[in-house]
Amino acid sequence: MNDIRVLVVDDHRIVLDGLRALLDDAPGFDCVATASNGKEALDLLKLLKVDIVLMDIDMPVMDGMEATIRIKRTMPDVKVLSLTQHSERAMVQKLMDCGSDGYVLKNIDRDELLLAIRKLMQGQKYFSEEVSKKMAEREVLTASSGAPAELTDREREVLRLIAEGLSSKQIGDKLFISSRTADTHRTNLMNKLDIHNIAGLIRFAYANGIVE
Repeated sequence: MNDIRVLVVDDHRIVLDGLRALLDDAPGFDCVATASNGKEALDLLKLLKVDIVLMDIDMPVMDGMEATIRIKRTMPDVKVLSLTQHSERAMVQKLMDCGSDGYVLKNIDRDELLLAIRKLMQGQKYFSEEVSKKMAEREVLTASSGAPAELTDREREVLRLIAEGLSSKQIGDKLFISSRTADTHRTNLMNKLDIHNIAGLIRFAYANGIVE
């Protein structure tokens, strides 16, 4: 099995050097390059094969949000794991809307960082525990009628798998239904909850305890 190829982006040299050393010391991981801002990261992605971008948020020239938007627009197969010191709900939501595949805090330990990268490589989302708690603190979202939306057991199951980052095909395989049926459940969830994107479904799932 090939090593997971990671590009680390941060404007602090000591952070770059530390993360490079951590990744290069871990079996199955390869830090192929580092960049000090989003623009450098985009330039490197044109030249290198990269699986995961470990992306800081606050950087000069081009910040992590703008870089994430551009990466997901032009290289959707590249996963972006946001690495930051900010745990505020608003920041988490902004990064999810930008297309970030996961969100971890800079105070996590080595094992959790490697786990997060592996989860993204498996096509799942990953949020560190503190971030998940922040997301769950928001008020329970309601359907357009103003009453809490009542979901069937199957809808809750599909929503949980969506929040875990699974595609319609993966959901179908897991629940022994067709990908088209999984797509239908996804559409019905959006209509029932009056939510218009996957990021909103994920936030709903965390806020309502469907995903812990």
